[in-house]
Amino acid sequence: MELAENRWFTSWFDTPYYHILYKNRGDEEAREFMQNLVDFLKLPKGASILDLACGKGRHSVFLNKLGYDVTGVDLSQNSISYAKQFENEHLHFHTHCMCAPLEQKFDAVFNLFTSFGYFDEEKENLESIFAIKEELKEGGWGVIDFMNVKKVIKNLVPSEVKTVKGIDFHITRRVENGFILKDIEFEDQGEDHAFTEKVMALTLEKFRLYFFKAGIELVHTFGNYDLQPYDEDTSDRLILVFR
Repeated sequence: MELAENRWFTSWFDTPYYHILYKNRGDEEAREFMQNLVDFLKLPKGASILDLACGKGRHSVFLNKLGYDVTGVDLSQNSISYAKQFENEHLHFHTHCMCAPLEQKFDAVFNLFTSFGYFDEEKENLESIFAIKEELKEGGWGVIDFMNVKKVIKNLVPSEVKTVKGIDFHITRRVENGFILKDIEFEDQGEDHAFTEKVMALTLEKFRLYFFKAGIELVHTFGNYDLQPYDEDTSDRLILVFR
């Protein structure tokens, strides 16, 4: 297996430019999603939650403020170093690859904001599903919050320029060999940069196959952060709730 250090997502997510480009992600929307989710799952205060591929930890911090014991893990050392400033007795962050299970078990495992499908091989996606299963206590809940690829592909914007903090990010998108790719090119302080985001175009049917192979029951599918029903043509998200 290719070393994690060589993957596109470790190099791109560890740069400051990734966080500049995506700095306007909606914190209020994230808070509402977390509240809706824990209410729906009826997770009692003090329950343990694993935030898998947590990035800089914004969902972990919100969940901790709601009264949960939260562990956030991510491959990006820079993101984890940033998140550690928020640690307390019931909030901890570690670097870790999602394709291998942690030894600890949790009442819930959340994988949020399209943080799945980054690997080149489907077997690694399946390994990640098996790892989540291993990390759940008996009766625990797993949640994967993924994009609705059918709507994304249908509405793909081939190219655009986003200017953030004086940097012009030239973005092109395409679908190739079962992946959605986003090329990002920009110049800063006289230096050229180029990165490519690559996410497997995973449909509900594909996730059903993963869950079947892992012996996991898919209990609910939602199409947005208000937890309304999933529709493959109109929903913005594909939110999978399983156990």
